[in-house]
This record gives sequence, C-alpha cells and structure tokens, in this order.
Amino acid sequence: MKDKIKLFFRKIRKNVIEYIATNRLFITYVILSMAGLMLVRNFTIDNMWDFPAFVSDLALVLIIGSLGYLVKPKNQYLYFMIVLIIFTLMEVINSVYYTFYTSFASFGELGTVGQAETVMGSVYERMKITDLIYILFPFIFYFIHKKLYKTAYYNFMSVVEKGKKMCVVTLLVGCLFLAYTFVTATGTDYSRLAKQWNRVYVVERFGLVLYQINDLVQTLTPRFSSLFGYDEAAQSFIEYFTSDDVDQYDGENKYTGIFEGYNVVFIHMEGMQTYLMDLEFNGVEATPNLNRIANEGMFFSRFYPQVSIGTSSDTEFTLTTSLMPAASGAVFTQYYDRDYITIPKLLKEKGYYTFSMHGNYASMWNRSTVHPALGYDDMYFEDTYTYNEDADDPNNLEYINLGISDKKFFEQVVPIMENIEATYTNYMGTVITLSNHSPFKFLDKYGEYDMSTTYQECDEITGACEDVTTNYLYGTSVGNYIMSSHYADAALGEFFEYVNNSDAFDNTIFVLYGDHDAKLSRNDLNYLYNYDYKTGELKSEDDPTYVTYDEYDHELNKNTPLIIWTKDESIRRKIRGEIDYVMGMYDVMPTIGNMFGIENPFAMGHDIFNIKEDNYVVFPNGNFVTDLIYYNNSEGQYKVIKEGAELTTDYISNLLEKTEKILDVSNAIIVHDLIKNEGETVLEIKENEAKE
Repeated sequence: MKDKIKLFFRKIRKNVIEYIATNRLFITYVILSMAGLMLVRNFTIDNMWDFPAFVSDLALVLIIGSLGYLVKPKNQYLYFMIVLIIFTLMEVINSVYYTFYTSFASFGELGTVGQAETVMGSVYERMKITDLIYILFPFIFYFIHKKLYKTAYYNFMSVVEKGKKMCVVTLLVGCLFLAYTFVTATGTDYSRLAKQWNRVYVVERFGLVLYQINDLVQTLTPRFSSLFGYDEAAQSFIEYFTSDDVDQYDGENKYTGIFEGYNVVFIHMEGMQTYLMDLEFNGVEATPNLNRIANEGMFFSRFYPQVSIGTSSDTEFTLTTSLMPAASGAVFTQYYDRDYITIPKLLKEKGYYTFSMHGNYASMWNRSTVHPALGYDDMYFEDTYTYNEDADDPNNLEYINLGISDKKFFEQVVPIMENIEATYTNYMGTVITLSNHSPFKFLDKYGEYDMSTTYQECDEITGACEDVTTNYLYGTSVGNYIMSSHYADAALGEFFEYVNNSDAFDNTIFVLYGDHDAKLSRNDLNYLYNYDYKTGELKSEDDPTYVTYDEYDHELNKNTPLIIWTKDESIRRKIRGEIDYVMGMYDVMPTIGNMFGIENPFAMGHDIFNIKEDNYVVFPNGNFVTDLIYYNNSEGQYKVIKEGAELTTDYISNLLEKTEKILDVSNAIIVHDLIKNEGETVLEIKENEAKE
C-alpha cells in the first residue's frame, strides 16, 4: 500500500515538473497577469487576497490565455504579450481613475477623454508610483522570453507541445473557476453586475477583468440596438412617475411663487466645499465673503453634489434637469441630444432671456453643443474676455491654472450682465468660475493668507515654555486647496461688491452652489484634524487627542454650499436663515422651481420644503445619505449620524429599493430618451387619475 502511495505522488510530481517545463511561457503570463490584477485591487479597494475576485480574475486569465495554445509556440510570445499589455493598460487606467473618482473606469467614458487636455496638471500632480508599477510586468515578460529563446525553448516546444489538447484543458479549468464564481454569487451580486452602477462592488465580487468585459458589453449593446431594453425601461418610467410615492411630496408651501418675475443668476463655484466656511487662521476666515453671503441669505448647510465621471458637467446637468448623471459615461459627451426638461427651457417659456458664462473653452465638456440644447440662448465663454494669456509668467495674475483668473473674469462679467439687464425684461444665467480647479499649486498667485499656527513647546526638565509658530499646512494638498479657495472667495467678494454698487440687479436672485468636492483624500484632510506639531506627523489613533475621521466622515465632508441671496431687502427678510435638511443637487430644480413658479413633472428630486427631514440623497455609486444615516452600498454598512436615531427594521431596505429605482429610472430616461418618447403617456395617465 505504501509503495502505491509513493508511486502515486511520484507520478504527480513528475507531471507537475513536466507541466512546468513545457509551459514556462504560459505560467509566466498567468503569474504576471494575476500579480497586476491583484495589486490594482490592493492599491484601490484593499482586497488583494479576496477569494471570489481572485478566482474570477484567474478564470478569465486562463480562458483568454488558453487561446494562445492555438498559436504556434514561436508566436505564442506575441499573443501573450499583447494580452499582458492590454491588462497593463487596464490596470494603469483604473488605478489613476480610482484616485480621482473612487471608482473604476468605463468604456462608456471614452467620450470624455478629450476633456482631460485642460486638467492634465491635476492628473500628473496626483499620480503615484503605484499607478505605474504595472508597466514593469510586460518588461519582465520580455526578459523571460529572451532567456527562453536563448535556451532553444521554442524549438523544443514545437516538437512536444500538443496545442489543441492544452487549449481544451486550460479552457475547461478556466470555465470551472468561472462557474464557481457564478454559482456562489447571490441575487444581489447578479443585480449589481447587470446594472453596473456600483462599480466598486462589482470589482470586489467579480474581479477587474470580468467587470471590464461586462462594462464593454453594456456599453456596446445600446449602441448596436437603440431598442435594447426599451420596453422594460419605458414601463419602469411610467410606473415610477404615476406612483403615489412620487406625488406625496407635491404641493405648495410658503415659498411657492415667491420669486416669480425676478431674474435669476446661478453662480457655479468650482471645487468649493462647506467645511471651508468653518476654518479660521489667526482670526481670519478662510472664506469670509462666502460666510457673509450665507448669513445674509438662505444657506443650505447639508447640501450634496451627486457627480460621477462628468464632475462639473454632471453638476450642471443634475441641477438643471433634476436627473442623476448617466450610469456610464457623461451626459454632456454621450447623451446630450436627448429631450430634457430644464430650468432654462421652462424660464424661456415665461419670456426669459437665458445665457451662460465661463472663462474656459466652449469645447470643454462639449458645452458649445450642450448649453444650447439645455436652453441657453447665448454663451459668453473664453473668447469673450480679454486677459494676459501668458500662463508661464509667475507675475501674471490674470491667468491662473486653466485660464482667466476669477478676479479678471468677474470684472468683465458684471458689465455684460448689466447690459443684459438693460436689454431684457427678465433673464436667467449661469456663471461658472474656474480658478479653484485642481491642481492647487499656484501659491504665488493666490495672495497672502497666513495659515500658521502657534503652540507652546515646553522643556521637560526645566519646565520652561516658549511659543513656536509653524506653517505646516503650506505646501500640503489641503493647505494649497485652502489657499486656492481663499483666493476664489476673494474674487467672489469682489463680484458681489460690484453687484451691490451697481444700479442693476435689484430684481435679481443669486443662487450660489459648490459643484463638487476637491477630490482630496482622507489622509490629506487629516492634516486639518490630527497633525502633531511636535512630531511633524499625523497622530496615531491611540493618541488621546486624536479626532476620529473615518471613511464615513470623509464622505459626509464632501458637501458643498448652496446659498440663495438677493439685494432685495423685502425678499431677503423672507428667506434669510440656515436650512439643515439633507439635500442633493437633484433637489435644486424642484425647490427653486417652486419659488419661480415652474415645474418639472419628471424630476428625480423633491422640493426640500415639502419633503424636509424625510429627504434622502442618492449618489451615482449607490450610496445614500439621510438625516439619520450615511449608507455605503458597496460595503453594505452604514453610520448613524443623528445621535439617538432609532431605525425601523425596514428603514434601510426601503431606502435601498428607492435608491435602485432612482438610479435605474433616471438612467433609462437618459439612455432611451423617455421624456420625449413616453412623457405624454405619463401626463395623460396622471390627468385621467386626477379627474376620477
């Protein structure tokens, strides 16, 4: 019996050695491919050794690699190298992408590549060495290939390799692993794979390769057939907007029609976050002008953007339409030709002249095409303004970061707006700022702002103490961002000084909003809360003075200001104060619309003064925030943010269902142009129900 066992293991050992000897190139391809895929998961979502993702990636590496056996041994290197380079590109792109968006890249976003031209400085600034480590693997593969070539490996394999047999066996093993992946998946896993909006979860569960293949299929399928999934999407759209759940928060409130007949100007504040308004250094606020405007107007302190890959353009889209960003790609570059109901269009029906202003190129985010489609009559973009265009001159304060500085921009915006007011009875405009865009590195142009901190340092032996001043924030990511925002705030202050001193704008409402967060990491922000002056490093969590700043705190800290302000004292008295209900960008149109007497029957958001504390803000990745909790959809966990909050057993499950419905219906509207194709059907059904 012992002899048989020894013989059995000896035979296995022989087969293993023989397999390794005759498959060295293939094994190298598998090891290097898996190493790259595991590392990208490690450096992004920290699940390098997660078994389901590992098995799924390995399955597809084997399946794709098995086809290499159908190629003659001397040509197999070229096949495996091509596959490895594709994997490497996928790894680098997703690694860099995750740094910016905390998500994974999509083929549907290829249309946005052209938008990277003016923000490459931000990309370079935030790239890490780990984003480029994957480039090593094709070089390693090349050197191993050269070594095998010198040992006559390929000549030997041309004689002994049974290509078709090895292809079938390897393909079978890969399919078995893939079968395991799908057999062990739950209904929730399948749903998220099919819908693809929670990309982090898909990669965590199914690995990067399957995610990318699935994404490619979902990106191409609607392109091949515009009717793909149309009937189901249309049915969901009709059911959603004729349900009682949507209508229950409709109706008038004390702000209904309060702004009818007034002009309105939206101020799109690039990268401005709310926590800046609470910062003060040496008695000087980081955003004194924004704080003053907030105190004079209506300030929504828990307001959240809902952006995806389209960043600023997503904000413009969601604010004007009350729809979520597209599940894949950016609306401004891929779905701009749909029929949307927008604030500019509705106000134009009331006789308003509409315009947009920006110091950047009109081609950026395809605005030259999209803004007219959204309902803007005229655009005043980069070629409208005069300024010193020498970007390399450090003393040129008229050019900051991507183009004209905010101060120079606002200086020229006011006379244009005064002329508009003199020409038109009513107008609506959007003014988009530029200077506070990453990278935040133009310190010589931001002006003076002393962020130094003074603390006492005492001698442990003598007990003598002395004041020590440190400017530790200067040169850090968060410090540079504060400097940039302080400059942007100063420019905003000058603009409102122009407005106050002007004979115009007495009948104008200004709506200021931050478009998205500054994309700083949790570690970057920790310098504000947990910097140890003595060690020059961040405090450890064991330090008794450590301030908890976890991933939930970081997400909650991404809120931006939303302020309604006017020179009209009679109106100011009616709206002044802080509104602390949780509110999203998709709630702006219903809320402001009610004030101006306009309505979008297909809004995904709500009038905040009707829904109040029952509001919930859905994010494109499936996370959501309410007055009570912040929920992380990928992890299936949440943090209670209201002390003493009591949750019912079905509180989260109901909100998860609503979140999925909002994301699905909104995306269906965008992809299938449902407002144009099915909108009348919805309105007819609601009209008939109202008559009954």
